[in-house]
Amino acid sequence: MDFKKLVEKNRSYRRFDQNRRLDKTTLLELVDLARRTPSAGNRQLLRYVLSCSSEINSRIFETLGWAASLPDWPGPEEGERPAGYIVVVTDVDSWDWVRVDLGIAAQTILLAAAARGLGGCMIGTMRREQLREILKLEERLKIELVIALGKPVEEVVLEEVARGESITYYRSVDRVHHVPKRKLTDLV
Repeated sequence: MDFKKLVEKNRSYRRFDQNRRLDKTTLLELVDLARRTPSAGNRQLLRYVLSCSSEINSRIFETLGWAASLPDWPGPEEGERPAGYIVVVTDVDSWDWVRVDLGIAAQTILLAAAARGLGGCMIGTMRREQLREILKLEERLKIELVIALGKPVEEVVLEEVARGESITYYRSVDRVHHVPKRKLTDLV
């Protein structure tokens, strides 16, 4: 698959085939690719907590906020929930540039997942203290991001919008997820 197609295939998927299990080896391979990416100052401050256990996944799921632009949607229903999670954490004393590393690593994980026929979603809204307890994280670790992963079961459509039109994503009645994108000429 060429890179443009891979980027277009890498969407924020929020509904998955929950019966299509992920194993720890797959999650480790995704993190291994992320750890090979550039790191600000080469400090390599990101750490990862992996889950592909149905029991832990269910507990992680309950802590997450799923789609700010879909306020009436509580997240995927049973049977469409992620098969795995990668929780990205840092030391509370990390420097500001760790946010750059976070974006690079998360995008690398999602692109690698897409290349394997998987999909995912970066989630930044969560009940962090509840998640900290579930994962038994030390107080010195700060939860930065949760990456939900699995085999997507939803269609995501990109739509170009004119300057001034809404860029808020939405779901149509047929459950297709629409993602408005600004035109290149409006960005450059």
